Amino acid sequence: MRIDTEVRHRLDLYAEFIQSSPSYVVAEALKLLFKRDEEFKRWTGQHTNFNHHVEIKGEESLVDTFKLA
Repeated sequence: MRIDTEVRHRLDLYAEFIQSSPSYVVAEALKLLFKRDEEFKRWTGQHTNFNHHVEIKGEESLVDTFKLA
């Protein structure tokens, strides 16, 4: 995966800020995006070949998610 230089820089800064790895930040941000995107949830529900569909409940902010780590 390629990431714009400025985005990568901010990603690294954020990871340092929360004392975690950039990979962790990306994974948690994607989990939050997938959880909140209602259209994506409907779309994945319509695709039976999506074998790893996991329903995530609750509304957490990305910052709150990171504080739990």
